[in-house]
Amino acid sequence: MSVSWNLWHGCQKISPGCKYCYVYRQDEQHGKVSSVVTKTANFNLPVKRKRDKSYRIPPGEMVYTCFTSDFFVEGADEWRKEAWNMIKERSDLLFFIITKRVDRFYVSLPDDWGDGYENVAIACTVENQAMADYRLPIYTKLPIRHKLIVCAPLLEAINLREYLNPGRIEEVSAGGESGNDARICDYKWILDIRQQCVEADVPFWFHQTGARFLKDGKLFRIMRKFQHSQARKAGINFKVTRML
Repeated sequence: MSVSWNLWHGCQKISPGCKYCYVYRQDEQHGKVSSVVTKTANFNLPVKRKRDKSYRIPPGEMVYTCFTSDFFVEGADEWRKEAWNMIKERSDLLFFIITKRVDRFYVSLPDDWGDGYENVAIACTVENQAMADYRLPIYTKLPIRHKLIVCAPLLEAINLREYLNPGRIEEVSAGGESGNDARICDYKWILDIRQQCVEADVPFWFHQTGARFLKDGKLFRIMRKFQHSQARKAGINFKVTRML
């Protein structure tokens, strides 16, 4: 089971992958200004309780954290320590965070972080080679217990080989861009990343085709509701089975 926890909303575009951000698209439809970071009414969701004093989110849930912003965005620096406190309190939940701001990881980091909280997974997104070569050298050295690389929206072929440390990178996922203005995602790029993961013995997940998907020289327009299912149908996910 899983739940979404968008504790703050809004972000600033910082790299090519942000150009057609889905949050900006959705906010525009409702007249919101996406570049303004605001705390949401769900800020304290993980520690909210029911009438019987039990937590509203039961133990064991996966909590998708801050998916309408960036957990490390500058505008949330003053709230992040409180967020970390809630994450620490709910050690019975797994918090999954995706960020483009690994270079801001240490801002407002808890004093007791050490090598990382066991219940926190932090994924670094990369959309092209330039961002991979900037973010991943930083990311791979950070004290995080559970590390994943997300190649999305994938805008070109990316060579990840020097960053794929099996046992330290738990998974690589890749996917195209959604929306009417989506840029092309070439299936060859997906397959190449998969091959790199196979060679490095790192799990791989093809999570989304994107809206404009190029395969065998043919460009497909794929509706949003089919982008995940079509990726699953490709049958190229790679799982690692290690002997104990």
